[in-house]
Amino acid sequence: QVQLVESGGGLVQTGGSLTLSCAASENVFRGNTMYWYRQAPGKQREFVASITSGRSTNYADSVKERFTISRDNAKNMVYLQMDSLKPEDTAVYYCNSYKYPRDYWGQGTQVTVSS
Repeated sequence: QVQLVESGGGLVQTGGSLTLSCAASENVFRGNTMYWYRQAPGKQREFVASITSGRSTNYADSVKERFTISRDNAKNMVYLQMDSLKPEDTAVYYCNSYKYPRDYWGQGTQVTVSS
């Protein structure tokens, strides 16, 4: 069974920080690149960050220098440290992994940044 469970969202003021966590089942975590996406109201889901099993990372331009993705391969966990948050970061954040032949998504966690 595949499971991706996000946690850690909440309400924070502009300039604040939050850390999101994603607990993944081993069958979609081990050896896989893990992703964070987000979807703001009325907008399409967009890529935020990714991390390979070897811990190479990639970020959307909009979050570079502010967000940090990491993973704990022993615990099957992925994290997203979000600093210097802005109102435009408000969205539901999703953890994602691909296991042939499909993508898997968590239920999402809401992040709201107040101005």
